Amino acid sequence: MRDDDDSSLVARAIEGDRRALELLLDRHADRVHAVCRRIVAHPEDALDAAQEAMIAIARGITRFDGRSAFGTWCYRIATNAALDELRRKRRRPVVAHPDRPEPVAGGSGPDDVVAAKLDVDAALQQVPEEFRVAVVLRDLCDLDYAEIAAVLDVPPGTVRSRISRGRAILVERLGDAASEPAAGPAPGNRVPTPERQNDDG
Repeated sequence: MRDDDDSSLVARAIEGDRRALELLLDRHADRVHAVCRRIVAHPEDALDAAQEAMIAIARGITRFDGRSAFGTWCYRIATNAALDELRRKRRRPVVAHPDRPEPVAGGSGPDDVVAAKLDVDAALQQVPEEFRVAVVLRDLCDLDYAEIAAVLDVPPGTVRSRISRGRAILVERLGDAASEPAAGPAPGNRVPTPERQNDDG
């Protein structure tokens, strides 16, 4: 076992090793923020949720029992922080991205990748919350059905149903471009297609 894998770092962090805790937080910060950004539409609110999640992870590290992967535990905290932020800001309207670039037909340059990423983000916000969360955990975080069920505290069958419905809505919102993109989505922005609805986690 490497001395810098999550299990070793967690053990050291629980014993009070601040450097180990900092390494863990740094390692998982981007994915925690990505989960919050995809669940919470407003960018500042997503940052707030991510910050709250990171604080909760740091403060709660001694309660991590190892029954799931550390990353899965982080996703659970991030999901709860994002949902809490949504509840606090329920009445805040979702605003369009002011710096969204105009898509270039048939293009595949950096601007087109950014536009495709924003298209996915915008489409996700049109997916009902319970379905959106399940899709984010599956298609962004690569959690399996059992892990998602643990995060959301629902039966695996409910997870499967939510993912299937969420993907269908997302593909519908994205339109034909979702199934035949001119350029593949940016890393971390996988667009689920109908064929993926039958996977088994």
